[in-house]
Amino acid sequence: MAQKIVELDVREDLKNKIEPFQKIMDAVKALEKDDVFILHAPFKPVPLFAVLKAKGFTHDAEEIEKKHWKVTFTKKN
Repeated sequence: MAQKIVELDVREDLKNKIEPFQKIMDAVKALEKDDVFILHAPFKPVPLFAVLKAKGFTHDAEEIEKKHWKVTFTKKN
């Protein structure tokens, strides 16, 4: 089966004071082994790392520019 890649940008939500946690959880719930979730956020979402690690994801965080982080989560199990 082909690897699935889901990309979500929550920068605008956070700018508008909208909590994106449920949107993020909805985006990752259907992902399977080796699928990828790419998150764009205005800061390094450290608390999310532990939440998604518990769901079987590893992550790689990269600061693209000021107020733009790109975090790639890969489902490992």
